[in-house]
Amino acid sequence: MSDPVLRLSDIHMAYNRGQPNEINVLRGADLTVRAGEIVALVAPSGAGKSTLLHIAGLLDTPDKGKVEIEGEDMAGLSDRRRTVLRRDGVGFVYQFHHLLPEFTAQENIVLPQLANGASRADADARALLLLKSVGIAPRASHRPAALSGGEQQRVAFCRAMANTPRLLLADEPTGNLDPDTSDQVFGALLALVRGTGLSAVIATHNLDLAGRMDRQLRLDQGVLRTL
Repeated sequence: MSDPVLRLSDIHMAYNRGQPNEINVLRGADLTVRAGEIVALVAPSGAGKSTLLHIAGLLDTPDKGKVEIEGEDMAGLSDRRRTVLRRDGVGFVYQFHHLLPEFTAQENIVLPQLANGASRADADARALLLLKSVGIAPRASHRPAALSGGEQQRVAFCRAMANTPRLLLADEPTGNLDPDTSDQVFGALLALVRGTGLSAVIATHNLDLAGRMDRQLRLDQGVLRTL
């Protein structure tokens, strides 16, 4: 069995802690994701799935619990070290693509690579390779406004993969698309993830999409349970 890429142990998180309106979102959540595994995280809006993904991606720090990425304990890391780990090891995809409107599809994928020290030639080549893998290489020179919603989200997938992360975290990545487009775009995402062999946690409320992943978990009253 492969080693864990991500391990969350006894994760607790509350908002407005100590206040009359305190909201306990996570109450001892445990999650282990191994190399090459794609895990579905199923939960309705407001159940805490975004909070869990933010903790896994080092955007938030839990009130209690342990976060490990590739066996390294994230507790006590400097802000700089956390930034490097997010940049190099974790890719994020959200419901809305958040592409930079003044740049082309290819440039949106090139920019994070340049920020990570890649040469322009290598970054251009990788961007085109990623766009080809999701079937929209002919749209490389188009700005986001000239792309369909499904094409924009495919570019967002490629951008998340630009720096070859070891872990992909996706929060309702097709939630803003119509059912037919959602199915096609999700298929492109799965193919891209499986083709690279990285690990992924993908939050969705769509049980059909969840069923196409390796394992399905439901966030229920702050803990994770197998569907």
